[in-house]
Amino acid sequence: MGRVEGWDRSSTTVNLYLMRVLFVEDSVRLRHSVGQALRHSGYAVDLASDGEEGLWQATSLDFDVIILDLMLPKLDGLTVLERLRGQGKTTHVLLLTARDAISDRVRGLKAGADDYLVKPFALEELLARVEALCRRGYGQKSNCLVVSDLKIDTSAKQAVRAGQALALKPREFQVLEYLARRAGEVATQSEIEAHLYNEEAEPMSNVVESTISSIRRKIQLPGLPPLIHTRRGMGYVLEPRSS
Repeated sequence: MGRVEGWDRSSTTVNLYLMRVLFVEDSVRLRHSVGQALRHSGYAVDLASDGEEGLWQATSLDFDVIILDLMLPKLDGLTVLERLRGQGKTTHVLLLTARDAISDRVRGLKAGADDYLVKPFALEELLARVEALCRRGYGQKSNCLVVSDLKIDTSAKQAVRAGQALALKPREFQVLEYLARRAGEVATQSEIEAHLYNEEAEPMSNVVESTISSIRRKIQLPGLPPLIHTRRGMGYVLEPRSS
């Protein structure tokens, strides 16, 4: 069984979600502790206890990152990874392994893994690696997102427009961050909902519409052009001006 070291549960208290992560691990204890840590860090988390279930979820739903243990019942992690890549799935995969031999790491990387972590591991390192893979998935190298005069610090959870700090609630910040990561692209309501809720939560009625409306009011400063635009029948887009 893997061991998680050095995590202070009081360090983060985010109870809403942005990026979606799948964690495939047969250890009930590790699955629970890592799943909880990911949720407290602001991720929507889906869990699987064996390779078959993990493969089904990974091919049925869209995830930003998959954390995949190598030693799994039914289907081992390497087989799951190979089948995912064989089906054209490009989701970033972080492998967890109790094997520290270089040959095992090389096999995983050659099979299509993006990163690996050897058990036992420090939870802070796992969270940092997941965050880095999420940034990579959106082509981001730093924790700062910039769209026109809007700047978003994803680590400090702060947003500033034209030098003025914005008082955003957690859900509002996370929706704004999601739109900023996809700046210039239309995000549908269902896509935003999928990144706001984990497997244990049910979407609330009109939550996206009301959240977008509140964000618009807060980022629309006097004399500045609107940044969030509605594409009727499609969704929302964050860009300096409407096309």
